[in-house]
Amino acid sequence: MKELVRIREGKMLGGVCGGIGKYFDIDPVLIRILWVVLTCLSVGIGVIVYIAAWILMPEEEEKSTVTADTPVS
Repeated sequence: MKELVRIREGKMLGGVCGGIGKYFDIDPVLIRILWVVLTCLSVGIGVIVYIAAWILMPEEEEKSTVTADTPVS
């Protein structure tokens, strides 16, 4: 099941646009460009929406990597 979360890797600022892009299977660059255009057209409302999304969206969980040196119990 898909989950809307902020990404940890590849984020530019807070990971919001990257998370939205991952959720909808769209390139995050397109989401970022669209967000900037809409922010400019809406006289800055996009900044407030971005900050709200940053606060409300949970961050992606850490990916645990098991290496040869890591004991497995």
